[in-house]
Amino acid sequence: MTGQPPPLAAFTPEERRLTGRLRTPALVQQFLNRLPYNNESRPVGTTLRSFRGVVRHRTAHCLEAALAAAVILEQHGYPPLVLSFESIDKLDHVIFVYRERGRWGSIARSRDPGLHGRKPVFATARALAQSYFEPYIDFSGCIHAFAVVDVRAEMGRYDWRLRDRNIWKVEQMLIDYRHNPLPYRKARERKWRTWYAAFREQYADRKPVLYPGRHRWTALPPEFSRRGYAVNYPLPR
Repeated sequence: MTGQPPPLAAFTPEERRLTGRLRTPALVQQFLNRLPYNNESRPVGTTLRSFRGVVRHRTAHCLEAALAAAVILEQHGYPPLVLSFESIDKLDHVIFVYRERGRWGSIARSRDPGLHGRKPVFATARALAQSYFEPYIDFSGCIHAFAVVDVRAEMGRYDWRLRDRNIWKVEQMLIDYRHNPLPYRKARERKWRTWYAAFREQYADRKPVLYPGRHRWTALPPEFSRRGYAVNYPLPR
């Protein structure tokens, strides 16, 4: 397997049908939204499946979803770019990113509502990354760096697209990749962490979905978009 996209003959019939149908970022996000999140037993995870594994098991965590999106949309002319976030608590996040008409957007899957996709409205990758700052903050997390990575260029001949076994080399590549600092003020972090803790104390069965810039998000998965889930909780000043 080379760094080039695999030919259609390399895909199974089910994979070909799926890639043929999911021709746009919006359709890929809808597909991923319908998949159950791959809740693994250990914080560091027990699987890192390729696109083939995601199709077979019909579940995905954040990196599996980002790579699945990369494989699907690579067949429609999008470069396989992912954006890797580094968090101060070492619980990082990875999303697929793309450009349309010069603007950046993203596709993602997460256990947190605010870490899903963004519409292609951001002038730079940094601005896109910045849109995840407030939603990333929980009891311990906060973004401090990011990197846009071309998986095809970095992985060379390694088969990260259709491999039947776990593809841990991709994760290690992202860990080793040099990230760009995303400066922020400690006071801003404390303010949003205090707000998040207060929200969760009052609504223990849900996570906040109303943030600044919410109109730039793509549609959320059913577990976060059901009627009554969103709470009009006052934002910090």
